[in-house]
Amino acid sequence: MRRLAFALICAFGALGALSSPASARSPAPQPAPAPVVDPFAALFGGGSFAPQTSDGRPQAVAVPRETVAFDARYAPGTVIIATNERRLYYVLGNGQAIRYGVGVGRPGFEWAGTRFVAHKREWPDWTPPAQMLRRRPDLPRHMEGGLNNPLGARAMYLSGTLYRIHGSNEPWTIGQAVSSGCIRMTNDDVVDLYNRVKVGTRVVVTR
Repeated sequence: MRRLAFALICAFGALGALSSPASARSPAPQPAPAPVVDPFAALFGGGSFAPQTSDGRPQAVAVPRETVAFDARYAPGTVIIATNERRLYYVLGNGQAIRYGVGVGRPGFEWAGTRFVAHKREWPDWTPPAQMLRRRPDLPRHMEGGLNNPLGARAMYLSGTLYRIHGSNEPWTIGQAVSSGCIRMTNDDVVDLYNRVKVGTRVVVTR
């Protein structure tokens, strides 16, 4: 009888072990935490983008801002715009530069040369030049600075030209040739560059 009772206890014990849930033996895997979103980057067009905006416009493709190896023949502080690459380089020295993605002039509006930053503006107003208004009479004659302004958060005006390095309210155009000759950046990138560049900075545009 004692042997039978012992056998039944062992059998039921084994059955209980086999039928116990896996969660009792090891903890269930936990979902990965949600990524932290930088609200400044979201405001100024940085970071990752969904495939399409809520109003159906083409969606931006993020171009990372990064420090890269660069030809040291330019003095530190020089801005180099490589139109064919659709990239802007801010020379740091010691063979390095900060590389930004930019939008450039569309076919027929490309240009090259050396200029300097004549002046700078935060949240600049926009007054389309007469040449642009002749092509686009639908444009406003003047627009106050702000998030909806085509010049974006910052503008650096290039000497002897109508061109600027400026932010944009159309971040999906970065990396493309769509402008009338100005150099477009995302607003977070143009703020970063604006804080580095001084009036009088040399700007070299190559094709």
